[in-house]
Amino acid sequence: MKFDLLSTDINSKARAGEITTDHGKIETPIFMPVGTIATVKGVHQKELKEEINPDIILGNTYHLYLKPKTEILRKAGGIHKFMNWDRNILTDSGGYQVYSLSANRKIKEEGVKFKSHIDGSYHFFTPENVMEIQRTIGADIIMAFDECTPYPCDYRYAKKSMHMTHRWLDRCIKHFEKTPPLYGYEQSLFPIVQGSTYKDLRRQSAEYIANAGAVGNAIGGLSVGEPAEEMYAMTEVVTEILPEDKPRYLMGVGTPINILENIALGVDMFDCVMPTRNGRNGMLFTAHGTINIKNKKWEDDFSAIDDMAITWVDTEYSKAYLRHLFTVNEMLGRQIATIHNLGFYLWLVREARKHILAGDFRVWKDMMVKQMDKRL
Repeated sequence: MKFDLLSTDINSKARAGEITTDHGKIETPIFMPVGTIATVKGVHQKELKEEINPDIILGNTYHLYLKPKTEILRKAGGIHKFMNWDRNILTDSGGYQVYSLSANRKIKEEGVKFKSHIDGSYHFFTPENVMEIQRTIGADIIMAFDECTPYPCDYRYAKKSMHMTHRWLDRCIKHFEKTPPLYGYEQSLFPIVQGSTYKDLRRQSAEYIANAGAVGNAIGGLSVGEPAEEMYAMTEVVTEILPEDKPRYLMGVGTPINILENIALGVDMFDCVMPTRNGRNGMLFTAHGTINIKNKKWEDDFSAIDDMAITWVDTEYSKAYLRHLFTVNEMLGRQIATIHNLGFYLWLVREARKHILAGDFRVWKDMMVKQMDKRL
């Protein structure tokens, strides 16, 4: 993997860059649609490629390990062939999912024993077998196995967990280096900064991760319920330390405003279920604010969903029609809202890139944040 830093905004730390892998180029900053189980919910691959057009999408090791199971992915020739996706894929290691199973898992130095949410069977993840699982899945970028701490988190626990994450990283790197890729293209391993919302722990973790010398680095544990101000403060601490010549990935974040503010702090890559999950529940993100399409006010509004026309659905359907689809629980409504939201998120990061390259990102960002912070 190669990363070229093309430009940095003069009034912020926002960066425009380009990641190159064996599956093509990724222009940064980038938002990665979440395809947890080898599909972005509600979107055909044709629509994903032609309308939303992301350079990279995200899958999840925990979910893919349970279904369809790694032996199926191996027989298919890896996740790209399995889901017919010829662009980049990143897999999260499953650390966040293990965190979310707090009532059904046990963490110890060797790894994590957890209970499947599907059938109640027990499984054990270690840094070593998570590397093997991700080799078998075959994503271009894979994540080190870490522990994602909750918010709020006791300082002593956060510190203990951070050090264990660092030890797990050493084991991940060692095992990654002795297990070759399976499908004829290279894979890259990103370590993850932890440390909860404690600045000294975040600094310590960022220094450890920076010293690991990986081709890219991630920031974890900042989408678990902490206030946005805490998120921004921790991101700023970490981006001051992580190397400038490596891409920086903030995991699980977030709202359109969160994304713009973190771009301004020097983050390059994002993922979040928000555009798809909120879309399925009738919330539309736009450049002028958010729309709850289920609201009665849209019942007889026959204007386009979004006159910016970022994707074809925006002008093909009216707000009144989309509201009708939600009120009668028609699947098409959820699909339309999902396509719109994903299209908007990709438009947003690409506009941010344009303004970074043009040198006026800060002014544009402040204007967009003010506009988007409205309920329509």
